[in-house]
Amino acid sequence: MVKMPPVIAIDGPSGSGKGVITQRIAEALGFHILDSGALYRLIGLAARKHEVDLEDEAVLEELAQGLDISFKTTGDAEDPLSIWLEGEDVTRKVRSNEAGVDASKVAPLAGVREGLKLLQHSFRRDPGLVADGRDMGTVVFTDANVKIFLTASAEARAQRRYKQLIDKDINVSLHALFTSIEERDERDTTRAVAPLIPGSDAVIIDSTSLDIDEVFDRVLTIVKGKLD
Repeated sequence: MVKMPPVIAIDGPSGSGKGVITQRIAEALGFHILDSGALYRLIGLAARKHEVDLEDEAVLEELAQGLDISFKTTGDAEDPLSIWLEGEDVTRKVRSNEAGVDASKVAPLAGVREGLKLLQHSFRRDPGLVADGRDMGTVVFTDANVKIFLTASAEARAQRRYKQLIDKDINVSLHALFTSIEERDERDTTRAVAPLIPGSDAVIIDSTSLDIDEVFDRVLTIVKGKLD
């Protein structure tokens, strides 16, 4: 039997810190990265670019199957990953609040998830993969070697997102962000397809009162313990 490359699945809601932790864990281990949340945001961007209705599941599934994307390292400690769609750097667009709302609209569609499945699995290559998302451990990589579920209060996540966007000179209302996060949490946790829930075999870490270095240290300790 061919041994599959190891997978570390890091799931959680928006603003829980899973993106930064994914990148730091991948860097520490020399693993590849899959930012699955960006995939749904990219579908939303592609749909708007090609004037596709965000409720047209059949067309969105076809769009997902042929998504032309790539992730590139930047060497910037503050923003280490750039995201490209059809040859265009869309990193800023992907991280916008509008893109997040669009992602939440297309993510529940079974056709979209089916269209992305092969694309997501293609990221599983030697020496290993760190997959960041909402259903990496429960749906996409159910055989993941390590499953982490990061969470935090909605207030803490809104504050983090606000600071991140302001630092990038993106104007946004803190109240609007908080409201958007609460609404998205409701949609993500109650949807019929792949709801946002920790797997029964996932390690849950609440980062509300932790800084990013403390979260990283905890996750790295867990990962090394399970991969050794």
